[in-house]
This record gives sequence, structure tokens and C-alpha cells, in this order.
Amino acid sequence: MPTPDSIATFLLRGVNRAVREFGLIADGDRVAVGVSGGKDSRTLLDLLVRGIDIPGHYEVVAVHIDGSGVGLPDQVGVLEPWFRTLGVPYEIARLDVADSETLPMDCFRCSWNRRKALFLAADRLRCNRVALGHHADDAAVTTLMSIMYKGRLETLEPCRQFFDGRLRLIRPLILLSESAIRRFVRACGWTFSAEPGCSQGVNSRRVKIEAFLGTLPQREREQIRANLWRAAQMVGTVGAGL
Repeated sequence: MPTPDSIATFLLRGVNRAVREFGLIADGDRVAVGVSGGKDSRTLLDLLVRGIDIPGHYEVVAVHIDGSGVGLPDQVGVLEPWFRTLGVPYEIARLDVADSETLPMDCFRCSWNRRKALFLAADRLRCNRVALGHHADDAAVTTLMSIMYKGRLETLEPCRQFFDGRLRLIRPLILLSESAIRRFVRACGWTFSAEPGCSQGVNSRRVKIEAFLGTLPQREREQIRANLWRAAQMVGTVGAGL
């Protein structure tokens, strides 16, 4: 059975390729990794702590936005000991919302508030990069959603500037498949709560499209994913979405 180290070596090839191709991380960067507690963000942090192949040095800080106060699952008890085991500096930032905010929030408002909290934490920690754990399958679903519900061909950006370039949002896993990430998670022996991460998202458009793609054979899914990515690159709309 493959070990976590051997699978990580394989995954890092894809991460290094993305870093080179899209200029995601450079010498002197300080990267805030948004860790929700799910398989993708935990994989991202693990790989960046292991180290990517760039000239020079970069720093990694784990940031978890604790949304337990607004109804999201409490992940702090699981993540904090894991951060310490990795030996990575970290911050737990509480998700606070305006008194006027209706709870539970819809998907858009929840995502907007969590992203705002993450950006504020990154700025406070003097980070110039914010890394998210979106992978190639996420990009494919985003592209299909854009076509079906917006009438445009757009997908996730590997890198996007904010605040006049002071902060860049990066997606180092953008070239990795979800199936490869799942193999790594199984090898690491990570377990996750059966409690859904978002009760409002069970019937979301994204979940429905993910379910549809999940009905297709693996080879077809890989071909569809590659074709969607290629199409978005050809028309110059890689990454119009967040």
C-alpha cells in the first residue's frame, strides 16, 4: 500500500507545476493557508509544510475560521492539536457576523463572510498570499455552473490579486484531481466528522453538479475535467470566479 510520503511526492509534482506555471509562490512570500478542516485544505497545508520546489524560502501560517458560533461544525478541537503536530504557526479566528445578518446564512453570504475573515487574518499576520484548497474537480464544477447558470465560460483562477496586489489568493492544488487527494487522505488515516459542513448546502447547485459528475465513469470525469479547463484557458477566462 502506498505511504503518505510516496503519495505526497506524487502530489507535490502537480503543486510544483502549478506554482511554476501560474507564479503562485516566490522567495520571501508568507502564505496564509485557509484550513476549514476538510480533506482538501488539510492536504494543502500538509503539502506546503513538506515544501515546494522554489528558489529561496517561503513561510506558511495556518488560519482556521471558526464558524461554530454561527452554526457551522466546531473543528477547533481537531485542528489545533494537528497544527501543533505539524509544527506550523497558526491562528484560530472567530467568524463574527453583523447583528442584522439572518441565520443560518445562505451559501453566498456564508462564503463572503468567511473569506472576509480569512483576508483580515492574513493581513493581520503580515501574509501576502492566501492559499485555498480548490482542486481540478472544483474548477470543472465551477465551469459547468458558469455555463449553465450564467451563460458564460468561466472557471477558478489559480491566482488573483486583491487590494492593488498587496494580497494574492492562490490555489496550489488546481491541477490535482480529487481522487488523488482522497488517496492521500486515506493513506494518512485522517477521519472526518459525519456531520455536514453546511446544512444549507446539501441541495445547492454545486452539490447537484458534483453528484451528476459522480455518476460518470472515472475516465469520463477526467476527460470532462481536462476539456473544461482547456476551454476556459482558450477563451481567457481561467479564474473569473472566486
